Amino acid sequence: MHKLILLFLSFLLPLALSAQLTIQVTGIPANTPENEKIYVTGNFNDWNAADARYILTPTSPGQYSVTLHPAPGRIEYKFTRGGWPSVEGNASGKYQANHTADYSGQPQTVQVKILGWEDRSAGGGGSAAPNVFVLNQQFYMPQLKRNRRVWVYLPPDYATSNKRYPVLYLHDAQNLFDNQTSSFGEWQVDEALNKLFNQGDYGCIAIGIDNGGAKRLDEYSPWVNAQYGGGEGDEYMDFITKTLKPYVDATYRTMPGRETTGLMGSSMGGLISMYGFADWQHVFSKAGIFSPAFWFAGTGPVDDVRAHPKKGDTRIYFLAGAKEPEYVQTDITKVANALLSAGFTPNDMKFKVSPDGEHSEWFWRREFAAAYQWLYAGAVPQSKNTRSVRFDLAVAPDTTGMFFNLADIKPREKYQLKIVGADGKVLRDVKMRGGDPVPVGDLPKGGYSIWVKRKRADWQIGKVIK
Repeated sequence: MHKLILLFLSFLLPLALSAQLTIQVTGIPANTPENEKIYVTGNFNDWNAADARYILTPTSPGQYSVTLHPAPGRIEYKFTRGGWPSVEGNASGKYQANHTADYSGQPQTVQVKILGWEDRSAGGGGSAAPNVFVLNQQFYMPQLKRNRRVWVYLPPDYATSNKRYPVLYLHDAQNLFDNQTSSFGEWQVDEALNKLFNQGDYGCIAIGIDNGGAKRLDEYSPWVNAQYGGGEGDEYMDFITKTLKPYVDATYRTMPGRETTGLMGSSMGGLISMYGFADWQHVFSKAGIFSPAFWFAGTGPVDDVRAHPKKGDTRIYFLAGAKEPEYVQTDITKVANALLSAGFTPNDMKFKVSPDGEHSEWFWRREFAAAYQWLYAGAVPQSKNTRSVRFDLAVAPDTTGMFFNLADIKPREKYQLKIVGADGKVLRDVKMRGGDPVPVGDLPKGGYSIWVKRKRADWQIGKVIK
């Protein structure tokens, strides 16, 4: 018997050792920092961009190799230099789609070339619109005693009007505005809101809060899941309502009332948005609940909603995909019934189940605009100003960082220039002539929106990173 077991193990061992996928990098960008480590990340390691187990080994100048032992199936992966800000890009330093390999389970080798790095491109990389800023890389969260990156999207006419705007708070901000920071593709919230504005939408300020990585599940649920964690949802919502929102209302021209303030998120972000709305109805009147992970909290969401009666006008948008697990729709129905028992009406809610919908960023990206429009319909008057704003201004910084030039302006052509900072303040509002360099040496390092108005033309917006 023992001999049979040993014989069986001796047969399996070579198979186990042979189950490997080797990725060979045949070239890297010329601007790759010297001696910097290169990592591979993918669906085989939960997209951990700095996993020390997956550092590539140099094999010759500009060439690397790494061996994986994944389960058979479709492998998706990308390369980083130790984090998502330094993820690979295409030849222009812009977003590069995931590499894929159909792994059979047998020894296999694939070759790939890294074309660029998003953080090493001339424009700073990334796909965020010029009216998106990082509000703070390390915004302090006193309720949780940790820091977090926070983003802000400002409406296209923020620098050219005196309007106040409704506000939408969103979770998982890594996936909202910029493919450089997203491991799965972005929602394109900025592109969607810019397009709606050009179609007559009043405009909205969007605040995106990065998830906490390893702390994400803890922060996005007040309920503890015995297997996955949780339990910090109250502190996270206190941060939004008692620390972040007061700062936003003091810094930007917001409409701070509940009737013009909303929450939105997907998956675990949908769970915390539902909880945040139900328990903080004095702050929020709107909630976008995309593919919510209600399963994480058992009966908690239903019990919590039932315990918090309706307080004022409300709009709740539920989204699910028919290709998601069936319990997603079932759990939404249970929460909706709990809302009815708490005094909400069917008119307060909208449900959408898309036949092709999946638990994925591409699905939430596609559905964002419709959800936003329904949630904020009637919250503010629609704009009667049909002028559009273009987002194609070509801004070229010089090598010293002291000036920039505008390539599209004709020599001696007159135009109006505004430079806008992350706090929405207009730092410069001057008349200029084409061909004259624009001085920025007095401005601190950071990202700025550049607004240009030429005679008989729409405003144009570009960005410069100093």
